[in-house]
Amino acid sequence: MPALVAGLFFFSFPGHHMQIKVLGSAAGGGFPQWNCNCHNCQGVRNGTMKTSRRTQSSIAISDNGKDWVLCNVSPDICHQLLASPELNNPDVLRATGIGAIILTDSQIDHSAGLLNLREGCPHQVWCTEEVHQDLTTGFPVFTMLSHWNGGLVHHPIVPDSPFTVGVCQSLRFTAIPLLSNAPPYSQYRNRPLPGHNVALFVEDGSSGKSLLYAPGLGEPDAALMPWLQKADCLLIDGTLWRDNELAATGVGLNTGKDMGHLALSEEQGLAALLASLPAERKILIHINNTNPILDEESAERQSLTQQGIEVSWDGMLIEV
Repeated sequence: MPALVAGLFFFSFPGHHMQIKVLGSAAGGGFPQWNCNCHNCQGVRNGTMKTSRRTQSSIAISDNGKDWVLCNVSPDICHQLLASPELNNPDVLRATGIGAIILTDSQIDHSAGLLNLREGCPHQVWCTEEVHQDLTTGFPVFTMLSHWNGGLVHHPIVPDSPFTVGVCQSLRFTAIPLLSNAPPYSQYRNRPLPGHNVALFVEDGSSGKSLLYAPGLGEPDAALMPWLQKADCLLIDGTLWRDNELAATGVGLNTGKDMGHLALSEEQGLAALLASLPAERKILIHINNTNPILDEESAERQSLTQQGIEVSWDGMLIEV
């Protein structure tokens, strides 16, 4: 029977559970990054590090294992779909199991893959007005794809207002504004509006379980904390181990704070916060190629394991 929550119908299907497929677990550039020869990237190339290759961050969510909601669309999306047979739809000549797309921000590594999906247009895309503005101006992917069979159909997301999409009707989504940053190309870089970065709180009406997905987290503020404490599963930004990591490894000058990411190891860092939360599972995603946690035998990785914090990998399937 359908349930009515805050004026919104969503459906409960007994026996089904929310499934999350990690399509890509790395930050922008993937791992190894194509032009990087840092310690980690060299280690994965020459086989001297216990680790695995990773594509750029994206996940898919389902309530039945057949229909899927794509959350963020990385530049690697075509390879990710080919590696995920459960997202295929063999009953249709040209189609996949993806029935809806949700964007949490307008960063290149979360939206450029929309161009690679042009053969499947039209696509139903949910995002905030701020993200839609970025993707029709500074990086006008909505405008470009309007020339392909209806292009991208925008469905506005209103932060803090629950919504459902055309598929997976037992799943209810709520976008929670995050303190982070707008993309480098955006006119709002370093002065983002609340809708430029959101986390997704996903509640399964069948099991009552919930997921908080936040691949771009700059600072956990008072508005976000109740959602972090409520979620059964956390899939959270693990970009950097330390704030000055890019400079320390010699590959860049930006700090984590500059890019809108909270480092894991700082005194008030993300690892300490996650360890204090009651979620059944705490999993990191969007991991930069410089992060020492990619080395499964590193002290940093062992520290996370001791705190009950997992590191996602491409192809990881999570059931909540």
